[in-house]
Amino acid sequence: MLAPLLALALALVTLSAHAAPVSTTLALDVKGKISKTNDADHTVFHFSEAQILALPVHTISTSTTWTAKSTFTGPLLADILKTVGAYGDQIEIHTLDDYTYTIPVSDTSRYGVIVAYSMNGERLQVSDFGPLFLIYPRDQFPGELAGASADAKFVWQIKALIVK
Repeated sequence: MLAPLLALALALVTLSAHAAPVSTTLALDVKGKISKTNDADHTVFHFSEAQILALPVHTISTSTTWTAKSTFTGPLLADILKTVGAYGDQIEIHTLDDYTYTIPVSDTSRYGVIVAYSMNGERLQVSDFGPLFLIYPRDQFPGELAGASADAKFVWQIKALIVK
């Protein structure tokens, strides 16, 4: 009786080990000081996966505290803000695990920050910084983008932005 159960358990483990990873759907809500919305209440611009992928694609090759030098791909944060008609000077970033961090809008022009959805050609998953990861070109600005205060800007698992 125990042998069939062990065989079934082994088969399930083997199947799950070889199963394709579940894809994380890209989505982003932007609200606050924005002039364009697409929800019924006119308070939020909800980016679908198709809308995120339709934005111009940019890459940053850099290391982070958590990754070796990698190539990150996604739209410029500035393009997201332009799409929604943002007019604030701060961006409050919200994550899937309820972390919140605020960056100045000026970082978008100073550093060319991207909202990455892939790393080294692979779509980011929730288990590895996804679905969206705020990336700065740390290696190009080592004096400015080093240390704990700079690390805090590299926000992952992003779900929403509030323009203030």
